[in-house]
Amino acid sequence: MDGQSRNEAIEYGTLDPKMQTYLEEGEKKALQLGNRGPIRFTAEGTLENDIIESYQENGFYIFENVLDQAELTDIEADLKNLQGRLPRDRTSKIDGSGRPAINANCKSEPLYWAKPLSDPFGGTELGNGRHQINMTEHTPNKDAPEEIVYLIVGSLQFSEACLRVYGHPKLLKVAEQINGEDFVPFNEALFIKEPGLGASVSWHQDGQTHWKKPDLDEYTHGFNFMAQLYGCNAINGLWVIPSSHKLGKVDIKSMCVEGEADRIPGAVPILCNPGDVAMTSRQIVHGSFANTSSQPRVTVNFGFHKRASVLNVETKNFDNEPIIYDEEFIRKRSRVIGYAINARNEKFPGETPYIYQPFKDDMGSYQWDAKALEGLQDYNTTDIFI
Repeated sequence: MDGQSRNEAIEYGTLDPKMQTYLEEGEKKALQLGNRGPIRFTAEGTLENDIIESYQENGFYIFENVLDQAELTDIEADLKNLQGRLPRDRTSKIDGSGRPAINANCKSEPLYWAKPLSDPFGGTELGNGRHQINMTEHTPNKDAPEEIVYLIVGSLQFSEACLRVYGHPKLLKVAEQINGEDFVPFNEALFIKEPGLGASVSWHQDGQTHWKKPDLDEYTHGFNFMAQLYGCNAINGLWVIPSSHKLGKVDIKSMCVEGEADRIPGAVPILCNPGDVAMTSRQIVHGSFANTSSQPRVTVNFGFHKRASVLNVETKNFDNEPIIYDEEFIRKRSRVIGYAINARNEKFPGETPYIYQPFKDDMGSYQWDAKALEGLQDYNTTDIFI
């Protein structure tokens, strides 16, 4: 693995020596797991068994060299455009040039703000209280902005490049292998960890339902794909506790060691080069430190569920209103898969497009054009959270 490397001294105040050791030991452990390599399928079209076994054991796998430089360049261009269209502050709907910001007409706010190098979720009730501990917060440079955008949800309505990644035939085939051919969407987002600014994400497990059900297994809450634009290292990347996806709901506070701050023993960083895509169980214990480094991390994040985990589940929508994920709801939310497949095929006609089985008889109706883009506005209000 020769992407971003931890080759610079990072200031962690009085905790600095311990943190440096933690980072170095975590890197070594991560590279010893052997859970990385290209996406490989058998002659019959199934995911190679060693990949499945590694994912089952560790709860994550790094697919290498999935996106080439041309595709990364497209993502970066969209990112720069998005950043130029961000509002002046969290109360504004106008960007720095006086134009309507990207959130100006959104029914559901797509932007998450935080103070630089802070921990916006730790120890709060946000996210149903899943972020149980506080991460170490740092003092940014004096010229740092008061707040930064570190997360953009509903990202496919803002970036065709991200939409095309979502429609990648090999990634969708992996989703089929893990969650079945009738897999359904979760949500999509852009994580932005700017150097010297990016906020931390406190240790947590995803998932808000099913934890006490007798049929709970390590696949119940689905997984996320995390495509890396610039790569990621031990400082700016996501950390996970291998195999913790098999433990059910974990008391994260009990995993902490006195005197070790937010450094949970046994954790490892997800280490990626540009264009790598990590697949990570949503049930694995995971989190990230504030990005005190000089290197950015930008993650194109999207996930999928097993249909059986979602169908007819009763929960609440983004307006906190009761909702049931019935077949009609799931089909409407899944339309983005059809559009993504078509958008990618238009850009990369040499690829064999993926056939999404729930739409196999009407894939032709999902044509990516201006009307389809308009129809995706606020599509994330139908994200499927379990």
